[in-house]
Amino acid sequence: MEFMSQEGYDELVAELNHMIKVELPKAIDAVSEARDKGDLSENFEYRAAKREHSRLLGRIRFKQNVLAHARVLEADRVNADSVQLLCKVEITDLTHDRKLCYTLASPHEANLREGKISIKSPIAQALLNRRVGDVVNVKVPAGILQLRIESISL
Repeated sequence: MEFMSQEGYDELVAELNHMIKVELPKAIDAVSEARDKGDLSENFEYRAAKREHSRLLGRIRFKQNVLAHARVLEADRVNADSVQLLCKVEITDLTHDRKLCYTLASPHEANLREGKISIKSPIAQALLNRRVGDVVNVKVPAGILQLRIESISL
């Protein structure tokens, strides 16, 4: 079971519907079109279309599996006293003397450009269940970061 926001769940449903209703028919048409071009044993276009069709079916099954095991976490049930999933956390990177702000999200919603980091990332794991004022050390590929939690909000 994996928790995610309602927004993330809705985006995943929309993406799955798009793949099933738009991309899959196109992939099936491409396979049919390539099949009609003759000898299948030497038809590169047919093999490429089949490979794309199989890749798309794999992505569809993956998304269906994620949705089958997803549970929407309601924001009003999240306690902002400590860092939890869906919380927005303002931190100070004491190692590099800079301020950062992240929202902890499910791995399927993570998007660094939007400031959403995966709950499974090293930084999120170190911040989980911590409170304002706590200082944590996080081992990341670039070394060890020392982070202080400045605020937690929803």
